[in-house]
Amino acid sequence: MIQCLSVYTCEIDDQDKAFGDIHRQLAEGITLRENTVGIVMCHCEFVLSGTAQYICGKLPFDVLGVTTSSQAINGIAEKMVFTLFVMTADDVFFRAGVTESFSTEVYAATQKAYEKASLGMTEQPRLALVFPPLLLENAGDIYPNVWSELLNSTPVFGTIAIDDTVSFNSSETLFNDKSYKDAMPFVLCYGNITPRFMVTTLPDSNAMPYQGEVTKADGPYIHEINGMNAYTYFEERGLAKDGLPTDRFLFVPFMIDLIHRADYDGIPVMRVLTTFTPDGSAVFRGNVGEKSIFTLSKCTEEDVISSTTEAIASINSMDGINGMLSFSCIIRQMALATDTRRELFTFSNGIQSHIPFMAGYAGGEICPTSIKKEKAANRFHNYSLITLLV
Repeated sequence: MIQCLSVYTCEIDDQDKAFGDIHRQLAEGITLRENTVGIVMCHCEFVLSGTAQYICGKLPFDVLGVTTSSQAINGIAEKMVFTLFVMTADDVFFRAGVTESFSTEVYAATQKAYEKASLGMTEQPRLALVFPPLLLENAGDIYPNVWSELLNSTPVFGTIAIDDTVSFNSSETLFNDKSYKDAMPFVLCYGNITPRFMVTTLPDSNAMPYQGEVTKADGPYIHEINGMNAYTYFEERGLAKDGLPTDRFLFVPFMIDLIHRADYDGIPVMRVLTTFTPDGSAVFRGNVGEKSIFTLSKCTEEDVISSTTEAIASINSMDGINGMLSFSCIIRQMALATDTRRELFTFSNGIQSHIPFMAGYAGGEICPTSIKKEKAANRFHNYSLITLLV
């Protein structure tokens, strides 16, 4: 059986003290079994100071994760904090690794790292946890798609690195004592682990009655909607002006039925518009695909909190939870206006105390929408709250 624990430190400058905080909480809170791995989230200042790398390098097990803007574990919700979620077991096996730089082709780099990490294993992993870098030139779908090709039926869960700067240039991934701007750490989980997943989006009642169709697209680029230039489409609806999305668009996400995908399971995903090209194509953070049907949906502060509250109530009603990871889209945090930690306070105050958890904000969310006949429909999400229960 897997056992979990969440620990933290707020010490950035004194590296020995920071490690002492983590070491003490681990010693007091859990007995490490034969196999252990740690998932880390931290503010970018912990990476810039070297404290994150120092802590991770001194721990007696593999540690991997990402920077984030704010995070929570049991009882706390903070911005300037380093949090560690530990999973340990005798009958679950963890094989961790990190890709080469994605300056080379993503699939080749991922395949090479996967083959190295899985060497000697005779079965497929039961779960893959992946932590891609924030590379705006890559549509987020590339990561779950690559892992789905390599692993066939294995569920894939993870978050893209983010930070709290305007440009997100301080976003990094972590693997043991190293940090990366353009490499992806991951861990493959084998053995006695049966993961459960939740994808929380906005209420269906928020969706506008109008539906449209993507009539010309290429990956994350929508060229035409209903046969109309994409920019013109958004401009006519007050969602674009002077070549850019309007501020209002932050609160009008796309809900897309991915009917163009052969593995579509009937569950829509969310997409976020980032910008327009000079020719009027709309650029999204994730792939859309021609023939996708979409609607628009509003997103307010109360929508974020109510959807999070409902997810927590559902989690608290479940049995057999040994630990939990939750990643919420950074735009859900932006929708909270001045009270940007309100969603995380909802977690820290709402999750039952016997469930060890870690929650933080994501530059993009990776989670299955369903698992049918033991095959996971791994998806990239925006505007969503994703949860892994082990």
